[in-house]
Amino acid sequence: MRAKKKDFPIMEKISITEAAAEGKALARVENMVLFVDNAVPGDVADLQVTRKKSNYREARAIHFHVLSEKRTEPKCNHFGVCGGCKWQNMKYEYQLFYKQKQVKDSLERLAKISDPEIQPIIGSASEYYYRNKLEFTFSHRGWLTEEEIKSGENFGDRPALGFHIPGMFDKILDIKECFLQPEPSNKIRDAVKKHAVENGLEFFNTREQTGFLRNIIIRNTSTGELMVNVIFAKEDQEKREGLLSFLSASFPEITSLLYVINTKRNDTINDLDVHVYKGNDFITERMSAFENNEKLRFKVGAKSFFQTNTEQAYNLYKIAAEFAELKTTDLVYDLYTGTGSIACFVAGKARKVVGIEYVPSAIEDAKENAALNNITNTSFFAGDMKDVLSPEFVQENGKPDVIITDPPRAGMHEDVVKRIMEIEPRKIVYVSCNPATQARDIAWLSEKYKVVKVQPVDMFPHTHHVENVVALVKNP
Repeated sequence: MRAKKKDFPIMEKISITEAAAEGKALARVENMVLFVDNAVPGDVADLQVTRKKSNYREARAIHFHVLSEKRTEPKCNHFGVCGGCKWQNMKYEYQLFYKQKQVKDSLERLAKISDPEIQPIIGSASEYYYRNKLEFTFSHRGWLTEEEIKSGENFGDRPALGFHIPGMFDKILDIKECFLQPEPSNKIRDAVKKHAVENGLEFFNTREQTGFLRNIIIRNTSTGELMVNVIFAKEDQEKREGLLSFLSASFPEITSLLYVINTKRNDTINDLDVHVYKGNDFITERMSAFENNEKLRFKVGAKSFFQTNTEQAYNLYKIAAEFAELKTTDLVYDLYTGTGSIACFVAGKARKVVGIEYVPSAIEDAKENAALNNITNTSFFAGDMKDVLSPEFVQENGKPDVIITDPPRAGMHEDVVKRIMEIEPRKIVYVSCNPATQARDIAWLSEKYKVVKVQPVDMFPHTHHVENVVALVKNP
């Protein structure tokens, strides 16, 4: 049960005017900004204030007087509680509109670009079942919804297998059906939970750090391969083999059945050993190369990063390659290369591609992926970007004609931006999953570079997240 919150005031008949950050909607009352859950621009609703800050309020729509024409009926029964698809109550065409607006607003406000020319956003062909990876978490006691609490029913310590409640590391919502990943994702999750309950396998208690079952990660590929990785909190060979044997027999389509023993206080597995119970220790994804009929192959292991929307990743990489306008004489630096997917994608159009990435295991994957595709004009280096990208490194590996950069959500370190401006490539292609930090970095780069092309790409329908590709050229 959760503690009762202080009763804040209800604001009546408030017009919702915009979409805001983190999937919230926005309203204004006099000079006060309100960030609103459970609302869509165009709604007129009564709002229950849930949090007060000095210069804004957080609120939730509790009664609607007018429903926006932008609304649609959410497909998922968990909508509004799970927090994973906060825009599922908004028609997809309007989701794309507000994502494009997010890119435009960031470039205008943070990069100080007046009226930037932005190509129409590329929407995802698949609104549902587009993810190739999901992670579910076990909990000894599932989160109760408001409806369940109001029912007065005694649910007891009901175990859960599902997703974290937003902002609550130890609260898990039990998921009945998820529309993000194709089957057999739901069937596997449900079967594992049923088997665990029937056989008395303890679900994890995050606060007490007790229990047996922690997480299950399911990955699939467009070629039909399937990886299931079960994370146990401790070793118990009899129980572990019982569950894995059940999975293997129930789902023969699993091509990679793995397990990890994680006795740490956090859920990360990058520093842990992955054990193979059945099949390979990897699955293989395929993607067309840029302007090439050949299919690239990418080995995806339990710790590998790969874009979670495979179909749309091709469009993202294609735009980046087109913006780069590569010549066969060009030397390309691919910063934050990850497992080398962009590097391999563009290698056929360049003289050489040099990839740099912080995570050593990702660099090993990148080397393996290049070898897997018989790509011989790439080289990969691991280390902190601001340290690796030194004058000595450039002298040894050559001055790049083009830099492609795809940093994490935090954007590039200021020292990395400074190094890029010292290197002075002919062109920079900046791929980002966060238009705000991208715009901040572009503002730094504007001392020597100007924006010439902007292309948003929607990788994650029903969320506020948007990828954006920007081409910058060196000022004359």
